[in-house]
Amino acid sequence: APLPIPMTMKISAPTKYVATIVATIISAMAAFAHIRPCYGFHAVGTRLSSVQIASSARYSLQSRVGPTISLVGQLPPHFRSPSYLHSSSSSSSDDSRGDKARILFLGTPDVAASSLKSLYEESQSAESQYELVGVVTQPPKRRKRRGKEIPSPVGLVAEELGLPVLCPEKARDKDFLDELENDVRPDLCITAAYGQYLPKRFLALPKFGTLNIHPSLLPRWRGASPVQRSLEAGDNPVGVSVLFTVSKMDAGPIVTQESLEIDENEQATTLLPTLFDVGTKCLIDALPKVLEGEISMDSATIQDESLVAEASMIDSSEGQLWPAKMSAAQCHNRVRGFSMWPGTFLYFQIGDGDSENEPVKVKVIESRVLEETAEPTDLIEIGPKKGDGLRLVCSDGSVLEMLKVQPATRKAMDAKSFVNGLQGQTVRWLSDLDS
Repeated sequence: APLPIPMTMKISAPTKYVATIVATIISAMAAFAHIRPCYGFHAVGTRLSSVQIASSARYSLQSRVGPTISLVGQLPPHFRSPSYLHSSSSSSSDDSRGDKARILFLGTPDVAASSLKSLYEESQSAESQYELVGVVTQPPKRRKRRGKEIPSPVGLVAEELGLPVLCPEKARDKDFLDELENDVRPDLCITAAYGQYLPKRFLALPKFGTLNIHPSLLPRWRGASPVQRSLEAGDNPVGVSVLFTVSKMDAGPIVTQESLEIDENEQATTLLPTLFDVGTKCLIDALPKVLEGEISMDSATIQDESLVAEASMIDSSEGQLWPAKMSAAQCHNRVRGFSMWPGTFLYFQIGDGDSENEPVKVKVIESRVLEETAEPTDLIEIGPKKGDGLRLVCSDGSVLEMLKVQPATRKAMDAKSFVNGLQGQTVRWLSDLDS
């Protein structure tokens, strides 16, 4: 429960009340030491709510009369355990909530933050069978060497919604797991791009298990980069799965799936949030059956291990396009799949063959594949029509049209702007340079 903290005191004779002042400060510090929030806290009133605790990384005690007593500090980074989880501002006097299933949400990036919002909104309806009792996300990151720590997108949304936030360095941390078992006591956990491996002890805690939103049609594309790998492979349709989490990555039984036909030029940047939105809706629709026991780990659909494809983590070196080894479709699909990170690039030689100009690294931002074929060449030229891109002929004769590019140290630009800056010089792609 929130702790009462004495915030003011009258000081008429400092020498007489030194002991009282010191005792008050020590008492406050001791109280705060037992409140270990994710992002810090700010004591501004006579009582602390979980929202106030999570809203700042500083606190101060000031006297109303007489000299100011100031105590300003910051919690050590490991003080992120949520002893206050049961006093969330979103769950208080409503006794009817006692019958609702307790759900703990785990996620980190923007796509997960959108899922959290949808789940929270659904939990507020009178017919909802569940309530959100807390959020787990990755610890805040420092954007610059001396910059302040910035919470994850999920952490920021949780704070806006008044939900308690946990930020363990590792999901296997004993203190974190103890808090979940003794204080949080979730009936069901939901994960969406959380970014950490969940140990067996965690998975054993919720009686209804842990559900995960995974943006692929499992068992195809298990692993860290399902959307990127599915686009790179040219998959269509793509899709999203809601599954129970087990120790083996993305191998649990499937609760529900939905497939989507996509445009041949769709990129990961736009597809990923779409899949998480669809996956969240699928999860919300399935929750009543999960909470009523109609769908369980035993009754959900077992994955066919013979159809597994691994979505391995992407390395930055994979961003280089190789027209001498790849077709236009393969280059285009890599541009689509790697649009968020690491991006794709080529090396251009600008000027005549005997030019002393250094090769230029050029990112390919947008592209498409032309139906026509051409005689293989390393010469790059812009198409004849308005809006055409830079045309690159691969070694198999297929043609990749680059609609938007970004030369090193320059801003992204369309093909016409790039050509205008060449002042009549020729451009060739180079196949013998490594990044």
